[in-house]
Amino acid sequence: MNTYVVITLAIIAGPFLLSFDKRVGFHRHWLQLGISMVPVSATYLLWDVLVTEQGHWSFNPTYAGSWKLFGLPLGEWLFFLVVPYACIFILEVVRAYFPKRTYSDIGRVRTYAGVLLVLLFATGYLFRDQSYTLLALLATSVWLALTLIAQPGLLGDSHSLWFFLLSIIAFLVVNGILTGLPVVLYNPEAIWGVRIASIPLEDLFYNISLLGLYLFSYETVGNLLRRKGTR
Repeated sequence: MNTYVVITLAIIAGPFLLSFDKRVGFHRHWLQLGISMVPVSATYLLWDVLVTEQGHWSFNPTYAGSWKLFGLPLGEWLFFLVVPYACIFILEVVRAYFPKRTYSDIGRVRTYAGVLLVLLFATGYLFRDQSYTLLALLATSVWLALTLIAQPGLLGDSHSLWFFLLSIIAFLVVNGILTGLPVVLYNPEAIWGVRIASIPLEDLFYNISLLGLYLFSYETVGNLLRRKGTR
């Protein structure tokens, strides 16, 4: 078993073992999670396959192994299964143990988010020659636009904010390992070159967009299931 697979299994071990905690009861959300993760994971896996083929990044066989499917090692495929599980588990833990506070001025939230959306698009255009930079900023813009249109309340929800904060901290730890070993190797022509320790800054935007879209999809599916009475 290679290092990347061990890392991905370690990510899910704790959340899975604690899924049956009586207060959180995460196992009761498995249907909602399973449905919601499919479109997001499929989209990001397609992105992964295409940009790996184009040389935006590659995987070090010393840590990721030599077996690949569509250019991606087993650990990368597992990544898009364990990450949504672990991060949505964090969300449900926050909901179970902490009171919800909602920022009441949704108009101001929309304004701030709209300004951020414009800045993301503008920055992406300015750095369009760095392929990963452009795609990471566009992905973040897509998440923000979808949330603004369909679920703006998520942007002013304390549970959502704690979800992002705790998940990003976890991502920085895992990404630090993946880029520090390194498991993942980046093409310097596809990125800014600015790093948080060993982590390219683009990874932060990538992670925010990934987390945001998993959250958006999870909440959307949850609303649909509640309307149908299957939850």
